[in-house]
Amino acid sequence: MRKVKRKSQPIVIGHLEKVSSGIFDKYQSQITEMIKGHYGVYALYRRSKLYYIGLATDLKRRIKQHLRDRHKKNWTHFNLYIFKKEEHIKELESLLLRIACPDGNTIRGKLKGSKDLLPHLKCQVKQQQQELEDLFSRFIIPQAKPKRKSKTKSLPLKGLLRNGQGIYANYKGRHYNAVVYSSGNIRLKGKTYSTPTGAAKDIIERGAANGWSFWKYKDKSRNLVPLQKLRK
Repeated sequence: MRKVKRKSQPIVIGHLEKVSSGIFDKYQSQITEMIKGHYGVYALYRRSKLYYIGLATDLKRRIKQHLRDRHKKNWTHFNLYIFKKEEHIKELESLLLRIACPDGNTIRGKLKGSKDLLPHLKCQVKQQQQELEDLFSRFIIPQAKPKRKSKTKSLPLKGLLRNGQGIYANYKGRHYNAVVYSSGNIRLKGKTYSTPTGAAKDIIERGAANGWSFWKYKDKSRNLVPLQKLRK
């Protein structure tokens, strides 16, 4: 026997479209009588742009309300769609709100029985990307990373003098004192230098300078000797 195909039942059993707010105000009784005993969804428009979506369980009250409330200046006409059953009307309204996102609706609608599939999709995409990376990594020969050259050079006086030890110089009849720290840095006149020659150039403004012969330190006998002796 051949199976008899059942005809699908229509969801929408009646509709009104492009009805102006003035027509409703004048013939509201006739229009609301059409939805009596049924449920529906209505949409408010400002010219050709959708402005608001709502449930029409009490069409007369809702439309009259919108003729007076904050929406009154924002719509010029409305559409009405009548449903035979109430079963899915709230869910359908939520669906329309989430698709259209009208400016006049502050609530976007909730799909209570629907599962958000976005996390699952992200997981699938991430897994597929990882599989592709693993596949291509098999054919890539890993290259050794070049060793980075150290940018920090050891300071020449580091470890040669004790921390805070003074060094001295005479230039054109004037005496100069500087301090050497355990790091090898030299402190002179509030400035820090990394080499004896750098500190000497701050004093000798012209000509060549050799900081190792320019600066002297006190040895164990408290005699002043050039820094040059520390390099031997």
